[in-house]
Amino acid sequence: MAERKALTRAKRVVIKVGSRTLASDPSVYDRLARAVGTLHREERSVVLVSSGAIALGVRRLGWKARPREMARLQAAAAAGQSALMLLYEQAFQTAGLTVAQVLLTHADLADRVRGNNARAAMQALLEAGAVPILNENDSVSVEEIKFGDNDQLAALVAPLVDADLVILLSDVEGLLGSDGKRIPIVRDVAKDALPHIRQHAGSGVGTGGMASKVEAARRATFSGAHAVVADARQAGVIEAVLHGEDVGTLFVGRATRLPAKKSWIAFTLRPRGALLLDAGAAHAVQALGKSILPVGVIGVRGDFREGDAVRLMAPDGIEIGRGLVRCAAADAARIAGLRARELPPADAGHAVLVHRDDLVVGVNPA
Repeated sequence: MAERKALTRAKRVVIKVGSRTLASDPSVYDRLARAVGTLHREERSVVLVSSGAIALGVRRLGWKARPREMARLQAAAAAGQSALMLLYEQAFQTAGLTVAQVLLTHADLADRVRGNNARAAMQALLEAGAVPILNENDSVSVEEIKFGDNDQLAALVAPLVDADLVILLSDVEGLLGSDGKRIPIVRDVAKDALPHIRQHAGSGVGTGGMASKVEAARRATFSGAHAVVADARQAGVIEAVLHGEDVGTLFVGRATRLPAKKSWIAFTLRPRGALLLDAGAAHAVQALGKSILPVGVIGVRGDFREGDAVRLMAPDGIEIGRGLVRCAAADAARIAGLRARELPPADAGHAVLVHRDDLVVGVNPA
């Protein structure tokens, strides 16, 4: 299969491993180290995204169960992160590899300057032959503990490091179809994957986890990377994926890579509001990639500021894209529906609400 063969040429790989995998199998650290060592010998570089700090911290602090209070979750993350890195340090040192801790919050990646600094730092680590080990900085990031997801972090990191492949390790053999059998390949997430997620929604443990992995894989494919959801318990699974074997579920990367800035707008920034477009403007945006002018806006939602990301909505309320708005919500509402010649002198600079260079369409889940 040509798509599987393409994985053998991947030079930069992001691997995500979750808390459940790490907690259920203490030998996973050594297996990851051996696998990454193999990839390094094949002249591939690896970024590892790892959960597990809170679970280790709960144990270190002597608590019987994972707490619910935010302060205690933050405390567990702080206590567990050093233990997590020690386990990786010991395992990877045995394999002759150097690891480096990189803690990120959503705010780090949402800010262009800080995001570029993170990119430069990871590039320097990879060039030095080190293995960056990323985790959300749960000890200080309230929102990340409550809503954070390292599957999504792996997808966001893929364009940041120009990854060719994202491997999302799970506790199942891949995405399962209605017959319970593994789906080998997904070329169209809306047609080949989402129906199976919806069918099993709410049916038991792990369903939310697979939904998250499918969404992370979908996002990774927009950056041009392939993504594979595979069973972490399978011996040699990482090597098998990179050698083109039929393991896990392969999500095929898009032939046209979404530029880094548009990927940032689409997936990293959190929209602060929405512009509701008329039918003509919606068509111009979707079919022609045109900028959004005040005349095509029939409604404004939210309380956004200049430079914030907003959702772009068709008349039927369906999101068709996202973009960076050039004025605040109050200004956008005041001039909505006006042609350029009708704009007050004070709003002459708002003749374009969202420039085509700052908008992206067709990225929302079907």
